[in-house]
Amino acid sequence: MGSHADHARFRDHSGDGEPVRLRDAPTDRLGDLYARHVPATIGFAHLLTGSRVEAEDLVHEAFLRVVGRLRHLRTADAFDAYLLRTVLNLHTSKLRRLRVERGYLARVGPQLSEAVAPHDVGERDRIWRALDRLPIRQRAAVVLRYAEDRSERETADLLRCSVAAVKSLTARALDTLRAELRGDDA
Repeated sequence: MGSHADHARFRDHSGDGEPVRLRDAPTDRLGDLYARHVPATIGFAHLLTGSRVEAEDLVHEAFLRVVGRLRHLRTADAFDAYLLRTVLNLHTSKLRRLRVERGYLARVGPQLSEAVAPHDVGERDRIWRALDRLPIRQRAAVVLRYAEDRSERETADLLRCSVAAVKSLTARALDTLRAELRGDDA
């Protein structure tokens, strides 16, 4: 892998065509490493992934991994090369995972599509409207328990009530939702 200067052409530019200057660059070594290597590496990763957001995530993950192994690098001056190699390895791993997922879905996908009903936008909106009509604490209990997959204890802590109160709130909310979604006058 080349040095920082070799892939500096990937450096981000501001809207006026001038290279981005890092103001108030941190003086600590970690901040200095970040400021010197990450912007250009994001440009490299953007060309690799085709997505700015994915590139930033990839580079930040790679930076954390390389910094975590900083003491173990054979040549500390080659941080740039290690960072680029880590970005490339992480991207390759992601592509492998996607290939395995696609293969699995190609084999099992038809079976899954029969078991899962297609998304009905009208039904989803009806559920959202029913949730919106619940009292706030009941709605919060249902969302925390089922959408956020929180335990009764966690939900109780977040709502600042007892576990029994969470059970009661959830049961009343579910009864109300069932009745409303069935069309009962409850």
